[in-house]
Amino acid sequence: MLLRVLGTAAGGGVPQWNCACPGCTGARAHPDRRRRHASLAVRADDDHWYLINATPDIADQIESTAALHPGPAARRTPVAGVVLTDAELDHTLGIARLREADRIEVLATGRVRAALCEQAHLDAVLTPYADLVWRELGARPVPLSEGSDVEISAVPVSAKRPRYAAAAPGPAGPDAGPEPWVVALRLHDRRTGGTAVYAPALAAWSDAFQDALADADCVLVDGTFWDDDEPRRSGFSTRTATGMGHLPIDGPAGTARRLAPLAARCLYTHLNNTNPLVDPGAPQHERLAEQGLAVAAEGMEIAL
Repeated sequence: MLLRVLGTAAGGGVPQWNCACPGCTGARAHPDRRRRHASLAVRADDDHWYLINATPDIADQIESTAALHPGPAARRTPVAGVVLTDAELDHTLGIARLREADRIEVLATGRVRAALCEQAHLDAVLTPYADLVWRELGARPVPLSEGSDVEISAVPVSAKRPRYAAAAPGPAGPDAGPEPWVVALRLHDRRTGGTAVYAPALAAWSDAFQDALADADCVLVDGTFWDDDEPRRSGFSTRTATGMGHLPIDGPAGTARRLAPLAARCLYTHLNNTNPLVDPGAPQHERLAEQGLAVAAEGMEIAL
């Protein structure tokens, strides 16, 4: 199994177009600090790749990754489809950008599909351009593509629904039922035995999520906020990190202390522009390194 990190930023990217916070200002002054929206490419086999989440940066992410380039036939592309962890705009707007394809395959939970089709009207918008083919994503592992050795399954991690689906049917509390709003993805290669877990949005560290990490070789996890008070301290929200549906990295309820004991390689992704980790010189990087943790680098390859 081969993974390629396409982006590591939370909503808005770094820099965010309307923000002059230190993180965004620093990224404008130092272009090497820029971060695209969080996404991952997974190779299903020699000829097919799936994009985990379709971000607003999807075209740029494909162009910056040689393995995703079309060819040798004029309209042949190795991008076989998209896997969605949730229905948030930052993770789904890129689907419309793929409208030049004859067929777009999307793996998603039933709840995510319903939100995108019934509230966002994605089916109605794209039907005149391309066939939108849906595949069910659930707890039972299924091949990423027909004949692929890579299996994928979903682990519920949050009941946070997107704002546009606030009135959508289905529970919004912690007991979201069998079709959650947000999932982590477990990817397992039956041939090599390698396992990866991708969780760009993590509202709670459940027993199911802990179980998914038990035999993982690599974990890419929500690093949106450094600490719980960051959103309020930065002045863009009156809520804490956990109140916004993201476990912080640091602190007694943070993810770092849970990840550090794991045998897996653990990398943070989905960094908000206010997170000090967007500055490569921030001392928080050293604190992570002392625990055996790090931030995922855009463009990095992970072979399992």
